[in-house]
Amino acid sequence: MSLSLPQHRLPAAWAPAADELAGRVVLVTGAYGGLGSAVARAVARAGATVVITGKRKRQLEQLYDAMLREGLPEPVIHPLDMETATPRDYETLAEGLQRDLGRLDGIVHAAASFAGLMPMAMHKPDAWLRSLHVNVSAPFALTQACLPMLTAAPDSAAVFVLDSPELVQRAHWGAYGVSKAALERFVAILHEEHDEGAFRVHALLPAPMRTTLRRTAYFGEDTLQHPLPDATAEAVVYLLSNKAAATRGGVLDLRTA
Repeated sequence: MSLSLPQHRLPAAWAPAADELAGRVVLVTGAYGGLGSAVARAVARAGATVVITGKRKRQLEQLYDAMLREGLPEPVIHPLDMETATPRDYETLAEGLQRDLGRLDGIVHAAASFAGLMPMAMHKPDAWLRSLHVNVSAPFALTQACLPMLTAAPDSAAVFVLDSPELVQRAHWGAYGVSKAALERFVAILHEEHDEGAFRVHALLPAPMRTTLRRTAYFGEDTLQHPLPDATAEAVVYLLSNKAAATRGGVLDLRTA
């Protein structure tokens, strides 16, 4: 199984400018996770107002404090539990962004649910449903609620994080593997509905990173051998910027050839 989306590479000479996303508002889910926190910082460094979401308010506050200590622009905290949120919760978030910030120029779906590697026979049904919901249904519901603002922006993007299909189709990847395949198809369909206009749809395929999810999947691996998610986060800035317009509807593949 290989990717069905068109594949693109990050331009070799590209680096985010300090004002790359100036004036934009970007929402990041799973913001206190390994990739999410790196994306929040990178987006803020690029000049955007970043809205950080996640289910644990205290960890969002810790990220908020850390970003201020680092001299980054003040983020906006909006707790959101992707496991339990109702359609009304997503509508309330969108209404709050419209009321308080007046716009939305990007969503980065960095939240993920992964219960670990296990055979199907051992996969608990509630964990299966949780993974499919957090990894596919919640990004759909949040994107749908925010579409009026995204399509009203002069240039906007939604970024969805995939995983290597050659890997996650193998034994024991369970609901996580199924959800990533479904998410890829969701990206393709959403792009077909928005293949023209200001709103763009992108997928991102990171190279191995030093994250909790990686440690959970490869508990015997020395994850310190892998880089922090910083380079991946800078690639997200590229996808959110107008520089990535030609790659809309495709996947930015950061893996080594």
